[in-house]
Amino acid sequence: MLEIWLYAFSIMYSPGPVNLLSFNTGLQNQTNKNTSFFMGVSCAMFILFLSLSFLSHSIVQESVIPYISILGCTYMLFLSWKLFTSGLQPGNTSVAFSNLRFRDGLMLQLLNPKGLIACLPIVTIQFPALNIVGLKALMISIALSVFAFGAPLSYSLTGKLIGKRISSTDLFRYFQLFMAFLLAYVAMKMAYTHIYLAWLHQA
Repeated sequence: MLEIWLYAFSIMYSPGPVNLLSFNTGLQNQTNKNTSFFMGVSCAMFILFLSLSFLSHSIVQESVIPYISILGCTYMLFLSWKLFTSGLQPGNTSVAFSNLRFRDGLMLQLLNPKGLIACLPIVTIQFPALNIVGLKALMISIALSVFAFGAPLSYSLTGKLIGKRISSTDLFRYFQLFMAFLLAYVAMKMAYTHIYLAWLHQA
């Protein structure tokens, strides 16, 4: 059982598009306003865990993942562009996505290849190995989803602590531009791994 939680922690709490956006909102002291966004992320993970556990992982064939990744990476690049253009505005100290909603968290995580990567090994390898089925699978899926809620929350709280130490308007803008580039980098890296290499392997 410990292996499940260690794997979930390593993948959910590592830097990714959801956590980067959450960190960005924390910089603007908007953590409380984005609780629904964190809940959307958690709900998306619950949907993924539940569907893969009870409807079988066959509903997400490997050949389909690249197409899901295209949607997810395109959305991430759109978010990156919004952050970038907002950061280019002189005197701007507000983040384009400082007030994210439940729907934003739900859609971003459902389209995030990282979400599938987090769920698939757990439900297809670790659950069967530990004979986790039925009601037990449901309860652990709920627990893992709650655990997922803590990932964007912790990044947002970290951003909040750092934001309190920043008084320069220009420094806020530089942070915003940096986060935009970092988000674009994550999207491109995911595109290379889950789209280009996947299609290359299939060919």
